Amino acid sequence: MKCFVTGASGFIGANLTHALNARGHTVRALLRPGSDTRGLSGADYEVVPGDLLDREALAGGLKGCDWCFHVAASYHLWLRDYAPMYASNVEGTRKVLEAARAAGCSRIVYTSTVGCIGLPREGAEAITPTDEDTPVSEAQMTNPYKRSKWLAEVVAREYAAKGAPVVIVNPSAPVGPRDVKPTPTGQVIMDFLKRAMPAYLDTGLNYVHVQDVAVGHILAAERGQVGERYILGQADGNWTLKQALDVLAEITGLPAPGLRVPYRVALAAAHVDELLARFTGKPPKAPVAGVRMARYKMWFNPAKAIRELGLPQTPPRQALVDAVEWFRANGYVK
Repeated sequence: MKCFVTGASGFIGANLTHALNARGHTVRALLRPGSDTRGLSGADYEVVPGDLLDREALAGGLKGCDWCFHVAASYHLWLRDYAPMYASNVEGTRKVLEAARAAGCSRIVYTSTVGCIGLPREGAEAITPTDEDTPVSEAQMTNPYKRSKWLAEVVAREYAAKGAPVVIVNPSAPVGPRDVKPTPTGQVIMDFLKRAMPAYLDTGLNYVHVQDVAVGHILAAERGQVGERYILGQADGNWTLKQALDVLAEITGLPAPGLRVPYRVALAAAHVDELLARFTGKPPKAPVAGVRMARYKMWFNPAKAIRELGLPQTPPRQALVDAVEWFRANGYVK
């Protein structure tokens, strides 16, 4: 298949491009001038210069393409002005989907986030991971990033309802190679490797190998039902941050931090950090939105994607091993 990929230089997008190559598909990658393409090293792709709001670039890049993967998104938990993020995530999604439909793509895979899935509620004994059918509303989108992605997913559902062949995927917390930027999850791993994490919060994520997420996108194009959404996660990947740090300690031989920071202390520090950021212009290391998200254990059930798509299930420990090896091999840590 001839595939059009937005966000190809990003963490998921780069791994998706390599996965498409490995399966014999050709790739056209929408890339802004100056994009960091280190994650695409060794991949075979055609560059389409432009961005999500460039109608001509989208129309030209999608011409003759069979599949469209809209992976690109503006991901920020703190900005002085959130308008550009909304424009990119919401209006950019509308423009990509419209162009892909006009080009006659047989499948359009939109990359959302588990941030648009209802969060688990803590019970008396355990937390039950949630799935695609868990009730959720815009009111639960507690920060501009999540709200912009929610609105973008609404756009994707609207296009599917109008007959566009849109399938939605909701990745959880990808971990693994080619995390160039790095992502917030990757930054935690780097901080651990650099011994720059003296303490931790009582939070949790669903850790999934990024290469499984990439393959999940392809499986969504091959087998996904139009209008449906699929959590791309790991059935055994619902770990607390403390569990992930303990596994990193086993992998590396470095000590895991033993001090747990109370949520109220972390939130107060984040407010101070953001106040300083408004004067300095530098993004806060721990945004308030990030700390508020960390109050909940973001645990999810990917059974639907495993059952209907055949989503691979690489052990989360292996994902951490591969991430550590990639960061070391590429000079991120000594």
